Amino acid sequence: MVDIEDTKQINIFSNIVYGIFRVLERMIEIRNVNYPELENKVIFAMWHSDQCCLHGIPFEKRKNVNILISKSGDGEIIARVVHKWGFSTVRGSQDKGVRKKGGVRATMEMIERINEGQNVAIMVDGPAGPLHKIKNGVIKVAKHTGGAIIPMIWYSPNISMLKLPSWDKFKIPFGFTKIINLYGSPIYVPENSTPEEDIKIKKQLKKALLDLEKKAPEAFKEAYKKRK
Repeated sequence: MVDIEDTKQINIFSNIVYGIFRVLERMIEIRNVNYPELENKVIFAMWHSDQCCLHGIPFEKRKNVNILISKSGDGEIIARVVHKWGFSTVRGSQDKGVRKKGGVRATMEMIERINEGQNVAIMVDGPAGPLHKIKNGVIKVAKHTGGAIIPMIWYSPNISMLKLPSWDKFKIPFGFTKIINLYGSPIYVPENSTPEEDIKIKKQLKKALLDLEKKAPEAFKEAYKKRK
């Protein structure tokens, strides 16, 4: 864990991480499949394991995407890297003692930005799991903004697409890798939905993400067959 108060340490690690990704991006190719036509009020929803799939969002569209990142030292490193990639950020809580309060502030900020016509990206089972358990934040943001939840994953059959032995089974390319970003149909949460309906929508979102994973191998073949 990186000390958030150690500015020098944060700078060193963020520059190292950004440098690694700059090298990697020269060795990967990402093709978007079913990228949403919606230009604003989009809530990109992904598993924590797939968070790096945001790199596949076209560069000219990134300035309008706000990524939810924790206020921890590690989160500060990630935030600095994604800023260099052209994204904006919304910062969550720093630790368990203030997580609830910080989470509320982050949710309100995401709602505000969507209502201004921007987009957000949320790792729906983050920041600490359990794996594939969708938290309430994405539902609250969609309910209070009318924004479209767009499920998304990234996938590659290449052996260079590593899956790390972490709680989230984090995926990252290491070496020459062909990848797709696969997007699902929009999911909306009615403003007056009941808690029971919210639970059903969370199940719908989970199913949508898992279904994308099942469809990914065939979608990958089609994406790389069309353009060689």
